[in-house]
Amino acid sequence: IDLTLREFELLKFLSSNPGVVFSREELLEKVWEYEYYGDIRTVDVTIRRLREKVEDTSKDYKYILTKRGVGYYFDGEVK
Repeated sequence: IDLTLREFELLKFLSSNPGVVFSREELLEKVWEYEYYGDIRTVDVTIRRLREKVEDTSKDYKYILTKRGVGYYFDGEVK
C-alpha cells in the first residue's frame, strides 16, 4: 500500500491502540505532534484517504471506524 508519511503514522498510532477512541484533537496532538491551529478537518481528510487505501485491499472489512460525535478508532479484531 502506498501511504504518505502522515497516513502511515496515523495508521501505526491507531493500530497500536486497538479499540481506543481518539478525538480529532488527540490525533492532532499525538500524530501531528504539535498544536494545530488550522482546520481540524485535516484529520477527517487524512482518515478518509487512509480508509480508501487500506480498505481497498479488503472490501469486506472496515479497519478504521468512527464513533459518532467522539472520534476514530482501529478495530483490531479480525472478523
